[in-house]
Amino acid sequence: MHPLLNRLRLERPIIQGPMAGVSTPAMAAAVSAAGALGSIGVGAVDAEATRAMIHAVREQTDRAFNVNVFCHQPATPNAAKEQAWLARLAPEFAHYGAKPPSRLTEIYASFLTDDAKLDVLLSEKPAVVSFHFGLPRREQIEALRAAGIVLIATATSLLEAQQAVAAGIDAIVAQGYEAGGHRGAFDPRGVDDRLGTFALTRLLVEKLEVPVIAAGGVMDGAGIAAALALGATAVQLGTAFIACPESSADAAYREALLGPQAKHTVMTSAISGRPARCLSNRFTAFGSQISVEEIPDYPIAYDAGKALHAAAKAKGEFGYGAQWAGQGAPLARALPAAELVAQLAQELAAAQQRAC
Repeated sequence: MHPLLNRLRLERPIIQGPMAGVSTPAMAAAVSAAGALGSIGVGAVDAEATRAMIHAVREQTDRAFNVNVFCHQPATPNAAKEQAWLARLAPEFAHYGAKPPSRLTEIYASFLTDDAKLDVLLSEKPAVVSFHFGLPRREQIEALRAAGIVLIATATSLLEAQQAVAAGIDAIVAQGYEAGGHRGAFDPRGVDDRLGTFALTRLLVEKLEVPVIAAGGVMDGAGIAAALALGATAVQLGTAFIACPESSADAAYREALLGPQAKHTVMTSAISGRPARCLSNRFTAFGSQISVEEIPDYPIAYDAGKALHAAAKAKGEFGYGAQWAGQGAPLARALPAAELVAQLAQELAAAQQRAC
């Protein structure tokens, strides 16, 4: 067992992806209690909601768990661009008898500017804090490290991973292009080499001195075994946990994930303003017809996306939801989180035995 896993008292090299808006304290607690590392995503909530979620996990388990925050650069408001975007979306709203909002706002604060959330993390001291979309300020990293918290950052390239290691991050999540949900790229407008999970994992294992956690497209124990064989210390699975009863995914999201729709996923910026892999639906079809330059900054664009989803949902149409999923979605299973962890562990052991 790797020293990092020993430090966290993990029995299994499995991490449940934080999936803001889908992961719940109940899910994180169940996963951690089963010997893996559960996670909660707090990028979309404020400091006090973050504290409440941490307490809710601790009420259900005394095991280590991860708290994930968003480190995106704060949005640059552009009133003209935002109004043009609302006008572009207006026919979609009109189809459901609704009008777009009159203006858009930055609905999520970045951790870079949220010292109230930092104060909560320093006082609550979760075992792990992970970063998505970039890195915190140096003083934030130093404060969290001084509190004894293990720090993990997502990287989509070797350069991002090297920047994270240089900043003092303890482990790197190698997020392949197959992964569901938001791409963790530091600069969403920059060049993306779109490295797959296994290529990126092997590259980082060879080039870095810190543990590498593979993420993207892995749904079962055989996939976990393959990533570990490439040198990964652990594997992070997000889509695999969406259909668990503990997740907050709605019925339409679950139905799509467990049906034929799961065979088709699309990387789109139209829903939120940042590239994210989603089940193919009405919103991704709309997004395929527009240019990225039309879309306001994340998370301002997400304000419009959420409003459109709400308008369509009120009329019984769920195809505008942020139905995030990775390319391994057809392998999803609707099992309780603890049962899924146990099943993954059994599959992993069987795959490793076959390889011997």
